[in-house]
Amino acid sequence: MQEDFLHHIWQYRKFAYEHLYTFRGDELRILHPGHNLKKAGPDFFNAQIFIGNQKWAGNIEIHLKSSDWYIHHHENDPAYDAVILHVVWEHDTDVFRADNTEIPVLELQHYVEKEILESYYSLSSTKSWIYCEKDLASIDRFVLKKWQERLFFDRLERKALLMHEQLFNNKNDWEATLFCFLAKNFGLNSNGDSFFAIAASIPFSIMRKEKDEVKNLEALFFGRAGMLEEEKQDVYYNDLKNRWCYLSDKYQLDKVFIAPVQFFKLRPDNFPTIRLAQLAQLYHQQENLFSKMMASESVSVFYGIFDVKVSDYWQAHYQFDKESPKKRKGLTSSFVDLLIINTIIPLRFAFEKHLGEEDADDLIGFLEEIEAEKNVIIDKFSNFGIRSENAFDSQTLLQLKNEYCNVKKCLQCEIGIELLKK
Repeated sequence: MQEDFLHHIWQYRKFAYEHLYTFRGDELRILHPGHNLKKAGPDFFNAQIFIGNQKWAGNIEIHLKSSDWYIHHHENDPAYDAVILHVVWEHDTDVFRADNTEIPVLELQHYVEKEILESYYSLSSTKSWIYCEKDLASIDRFVLKKWQERLFFDRLERKALLMHEQLFNNKNDWEATLFCFLAKNFGLNSNGDSFFAIAASIPFSIMRKEKDEVKNLEALFFGRAGMLEEEKQDVYYNDLKNRWCYLSDKYQLDKVFIAPVQFFKLRPDNFPTIRLAQLAQLYHQQENLFSKMMASESVSVFYGIFDVKVSDYWQAHYQFDKESPKKRKGLTSSFVDLLIINTIIPLRFAFEKHLGEEDADDLIGFLEEIEAEKNVIIDKFSNFGIRSENAFDSQTLLQLKNEYCNVKKCLQCEIGIELLKK
């Protein structure tokens, strides 16, 4: 049994609460169970109870065993001096406040029905993939939709926090912040961190000055990636190398490369050379990219903005000095979808939050225009009765799996709570 199960039992009164007695035999009545604020200190704040004829107002602490009070060192924390009731599954030792008064104890195991326990153990003990897999299809679609909205904004809040941190580093330059996160997502999982470091190391003022010459942008990117350090016969390579030397001197950039990039196990279209060349073309062709992203009202506008291809050289190369059959190498719609999902929508949320003008329907609407991702997790949910109709569905299911199912937060999940209610 986990402690969060007792939290669930207490919060939703899943026990015989009309005829309660403390461990010492005093009659106990619950007027209000308190509020679970999920912050440091006692588990439930501002509860109201009667013990005998005495009314108490204060906090509730919940443990599997009474002795957990001392294992967690609550006796040394003044935040627990206002605890009026210690709710435990098993009472194994008396607990005292700092003033040496004993804290009343409710031993829950005597008041929880067998069916509740069976439901909990059924939810938390057997699985082939996730614990609620057998019952997923029975969840009310309204409950699921509301929970998906919550998951969506939890994900955006986490991403927005990272973006605001980078915004601070960029001295409140939103264009520069967009550049960093676009670069990260151009690099995908293999090179995302390296691309982010490369972008963050190039002052965006330089990007603004050099955007009219795409080779200069390529020189900056490849130079920062350490890909212009060798001696080659390739004319294009040596041109970029000379430009990198000139630009690094002109702007007093450290010539030491920022982060290594990986080619291993990547399809040629995802080679860092191609993705950096595409990023250079994007910033060569587009001005005021951040403003355009914030003003766009449909996904089709984003597709138009990202309609870029590589330069002539890169159409016939995947690496320097190695010619290949000519190919346009533009951004595919599925790749643009990833940029919208992982960069544009989170940054738009962060910007609207900064302005105090969050538009939930607008952001959800963008994702509902995009096809659902195709991966093992989404396929598994589909097998258990939860299908993804669009990217909103697939994104929220990924959040659910990673942040709740994988860490067994069943009783902090609305699906788990709904199943226990049944």
